[in-house]
Amino acid sequence: MPHDHPHDRPIARLRALRSVELHTPALTESADFYAEVWGLEPVERDTDATWLRGTGEEHHVLHLTRADRNGLGRISFAVATPAEIDEAARRLLARGIVPVAGPGPLDQVGGGYGLRFTDPEGRLIELSAQTHAVTPRGRDGAVPVGVTHTVLNTTDIDAAVAFYTSVLGLRVSDWSEHQMAFLRCNADHHCIAFNQAEWASLNHVAYEMPSVDHFMRGLGRLRHHGITPQWGPGRHGPGNNTFSYFTDPAGLVCEYTSEVAQIVEDAWIAKVWRRTPDLSDLWGTAGPPSPAIRRHMAGIPDPGPLTTTPEEVTA
Repeated sequence: MPHDHPHDRPIARLRALRSVELHTPALTESADFYAEVWGLEPVERDTDATWLRGTGEEHHVLHLTRADRNGLGRISFAVATPAEIDEAARRLLARGIVPVAGPGPLDQVGGGYGLRFTDPEGRLIELSAQTHAVTPRGRDGAVPVGVTHTVLNTTDIDAAVAFYTSVLGLRVSDWSEHQMAFLRCNADHHCIAFNQAEWASLNHVAYEMPSVDHFMRGLGRLRHHGITPQWGPGRHGPGNNTFSYFTDPAGLVCEYTSEVAQIVEDAWIAKVWRRTPDLSDLWGTAGPPSPAIRRHMAGIPDPGPLTTTPEEVTA
């Protein structure tokens, strides 16, 4: 029998994608967009950051931080207990990965007990338990429940998938040829997807609408604000979710989605989807993504929030 080493096991059982932090040079405009147009509710703001929630139970789902350039701040996942956070820290150290913060109480808006570490491409990952509760919000409005997935551009999709499956315990739900990999942490088809690209960066952040009706009403509200989709509406093959992509004032891509496929863990078999128009959009309503939205999804090379660039050093 092969011996089961602690560092062969995932560090924790991730329950959900909690929130995403975006670095933006257009903090004021972006905060106004996500609050007044996109439909999130500000829970706290100061001169350099804004935290916004959806109608779900998370204290916040989006954290905007003022920066010199667009970038991804941290990706936060929910873990059940502080004891699991402590165990995750031990398992990280067994793999030679030193947390950059924690394990311990998180000194941040929304509280929590957690830890942070970086992945091989410099992305900052946060695991947290016992974050602050918030008052319930109704779900009648055409506004997001929360963040349901984020797509990340990577220079090495196989290495990225290997790290997120072996270290974080995500499972591969499907591939889109060898171009995209969809990974899940719960019944939702994906919470993270990787896209093979020329550089590491954020591709987009997707927000869950409670139904197709909420999804379409959300598009109607954006149209009322003079904003039309840059790609969509349509329905993807992998994940079966509806999609409509927009750009925020900083040029970062945000998506409304609904009806993502629900995975029965013991019954699911991953597929490899061909990258054809009839599979990227089962409805046939969206047409191909424009060069402009592709450019926004590619973004700019992002070394990660803890890496200082030469300009910052000399500044």
